[in-house]
Amino acid sequence: VNTAREGVKRLAELLETYGTYESNGIIISDVDEIWYVETIGGHHWIARRVPDDKCAIIPNQLGIDYFDFDDAFSDAREFMCSADLQEFIETHHLGRAAGTQGGMNGGHCNPRIVFGTATAKDHIYNTPRAWYMYRYLDPADAENLTPESDDIPWCLEPENAVTVEDVDFLLGSHFEGTPYDPYGTQGTEESHHRYRPIGINRTGHMVAMQIRPYAPAESRSIMWVSYGSGAFTTSAPFYANVDDTPAYLRDTTPEVSTDCLYWTNRLIAAIADAHFYETSNAVEGFSEDVRSFGHRLVERTDGELAIGGAEADASAGSVSVSVRLAAANDEMAEYLRSRNTKLLGDVLYTSSNLMHNSFAMSDRWN
Repeated sequence: VNTAREGVKRLAELLETYGTYESNGIIISDVDEIWYVETIGGHHWIARRVPDDKCAIIPNQLGIDYFDFDDAFSDAREFMCSADLQEFIETHHLGRAAGTQGGMNGGHCNPRIVFGTATAKDHIYNTPRAWYMYRYLDPADAENLTPESDDIPWCLEPENAVTVEDVDFLLGSHFEGTPYDPYGTQGTEESHHRYRPIGINRTGHMVAMQIRPYAPAESRSIMWVSYGSGAFTTSAPFYANVDDTPAYLRDTTPEVSTDCLYWTNRLIAAIADAHFYETSNAVEGFSEDVRSFGHRLVERTDGELAIGGAEADASAGSVSVSVRLAAANDEMAEYLRSRNTKLLGDVLYTSSNLMHNSFAMSDRWN
């Protein structure tokens, strides 16, 4: 496939041919469009295009809250679905919205009501995360929503353009500024652990895919990657269109080792968690340093590619773009290795001094 739209159609062919056991969400993007596919289960699926001026918020549950069958079965500008979806809803009496015929209302339906869930578990595990993201991105419109609201819109027009830093913060967030923050001072001990945070302790990795329309096609796509709990790390940029991944990210061993990014960040999080505020300055400094280095590296690499492109046209045997991008990725990985090692030392030193069995002779005279 060559476009996101073609990707949806190819995935649809696979789903309709082989089916799927469970419901899942798949995001397919290109430089022009973002499509979100929900596998309803079996051989049925729906897809909606994310509007250009909006962003979608999707916790771990079926989330599309508006679907236009008229568009899906005509121009498919914004919606696509399996060919027999309307009949499937009507045959199995899945239309639950009041006052509608077979779940349809003038060619429209709310798939979240038809196929989704709104259980007590969702109110602990899923909707609080959507609520916090909505609250952060569009605070004015979120005033009437709560962590347990079942009508949080699937997409929204953010108050400001969303940056990589916003995505990084949100995917590592733990309800900062609310009574539900497990590290916070507001609320009670019960409220601190009432809802599942976004940046949870067992997070394996986060990837934000940045597809830049202003960059040449061969260096357009960047993956902002972090390993481990987002509350204690940050994302760093790695170019796509390469043949390999730097060893520091690639070679994660089953055994705990500081030779790889994953285990180093897991160790940092486990140590810093017990002394969150005492180690927060070190973690914040690390995050600022990594992001700053990453942005500078991307700008420098883009500039070198712009200059090198003209040279490449005039000289045989020049270094290919993918090789240049791989070299930039190696440089980013080496910086991460060095800076993560320093952060591990910083949080270890601070936490060691706060151990319960610490003692100094001067303690006797204070």
